[in-house]
Amino acid sequence: QVQLVESGGGLVQAGGSLRLSCTASGRTFSRYAAGWFRQAPGKDREFVAAISWTGGRTDYADSVKGRFTISRDSAKNTVYLQMNSLKPEDTAVYYCAATAYPSEGSRTQSEYRFWGQGTQVTVSS
Repeated sequence: QVQLVESGGGLVQAGGSLRLSCTASGRTFSRYAAGWFRQAPGKDREFVAAISWTGGRTDYADSVKGRFTISRDSAKNTVYLQMNSLKPEDTAVYYCAATAYPSEGSRTQSEYRFWGQGTQVTVSS
């Protein structure tokens, strides 16, 4: 089992930045690919970014490409999501997820076995 805990959410003005953290406990996180997803009020949860278990491959939704950066620190069992140039439409609950396969991560939610509880990000205009 892998337990995931997100942190770093909050309220920020448009154009500002936040860094989300996802810290894992249980099995060695470095053997899992990780992803970030988000769910805005009244909308389905959607893919944001993914990173392979080595950290060598990343993938981003078009809506965040160039503004968000996913990274990982295996020594700290933590995956990060640096969010810059935030927009009101980025307001959502952000979830971290982990999967052993595929090792490069995925845009598909059903491929992730472990999920965190979510952290709220609110961007004011």
